[in-house]
Amino acid sequence: MSKKKKIISVVGARPNFMKLAPIERELKKHRSLFNHLIVHTGQHYDHRLSKVFFKDLDLPEPDIYLGAGSGSHAEQTAKIMTEFEKVVLKEKPDLVIVFGDVNSTIACALVCSKIHHAGGTIPIAHVEAGLRSFDNTMPEEINRIVTDALSDMLFITERAGVENLLEEGVSKKKIYLTGDTMIDSLVHFSKKISSSDVLKRLGLSKQSYILATIHRPVNVDNRQNLEKIISIFEKISKEALKFNPETKIVLPIHPRTLKMAEKFSLLKRLKNIKNLITTEPAGYTDFIKLLTDCKFVVTDSGGIQEEATFLKIPCLTLRESFERPETLILGSNTLCGLNENLIIKKTAEIYSGKYKKGKIPRLMDGKAAQRIVKAIKTRLF
Repeated sequence: MSKKKKIISVVGARPNFMKLAPIERELKKHRSLFNHLIVHTGQHYDHRLSKVFFKDLDLPEPDIYLGAGSGSHAEQTAKIMTEFEKVVLKEKPDLVIVFGDVNSTIACALVCSKIHHAGGTIPIAHVEAGLRSFDNTMPEEINRIVTDALSDMLFITERAGVENLLEEGVSKKKIYLTGDTMIDSLVHFSKKISSSDVLKRLGLSKQSYILATIHRPVNVDNRQNLEKIISIFEKISKEALKFNPETKIVLPIHPRTLKMAEKFSLLKRLKNIKNLITTEPAGYTDFIKLLTDCKFVVTDSGGIQEEATFLKIPCLTLRESFERPETLILGSNTLCGLNENLIIKKTAEIYSGKYKKGKIPRLMDGKAAQRIVKAIKTRLF
């Protein structure tokens, strides 16, 4: 029998955890073939953004914790590279899996591509590869492009990702269209999600509230943009109340958003919105329960666009660029930027039943991790 292969999965930020959990479960089914280690870089070091999610997703404690913490992009990337290099030199993995488009992703891919052992570099698998917003002002876009260029296995969520990589000259041998493991998590935990009592705790009823999330630096680190978003929330509130006087807006407030709202002296204005409920960041099951039962979601997140599409929840995305075209073409998502008129128009459409009816893309079937682990098994054995 072949020797067990050692795989290291690297996570650093909350969206990574939902993508890792299904792969971790699938690799467990093949314990005789794989020794799987989880490295947490500590990029999201806030308990509410990290430890709670590990618990909610039934993930084991990380085998290795790098404790990178915060800092500028350069500082954070450098810290992660320095610490992860030590891990790789000690563990000598046969494959390293990186997820998404955060600083942890690019940092660990760079380390693997520069370290040589057993006659070559350490193979890299990139989960959620090929996505492109075509907006190089987004740090995430640079992380995606560089990570894909360095990776040996590219696991792609939707057809557009395949087309993007082929146009960039990537070999077909590296490309695997697998679907999105975030949806695997949503499917797997559906019973746990449905049993969440978060609506009761917040005094909400189904369809009686709008869910909102905002965290991207372009939106919250810029005073003008953050003011505009608060204005959008004010106008959404006013419009929604015309249709349902009991409507609430629920905003689980990201630490970064809270910090910048305080810095710009905008927190009072935000909290003065008549029917706004601000909460601490929600855990995974609570958040997906809130998403499942809301009237619609207003967000600048990438992953929520996909989760909303799967759940057929109207999603208004506060971004100028996007990397998930299926959510727009097939799904329930609309790219609005910070266009107040468009957002209010779509709010009215949702309440009057005129908003588009989304479809669930074919590969949102809860089986992406199975496809990924099958491909890894074929490559390593």
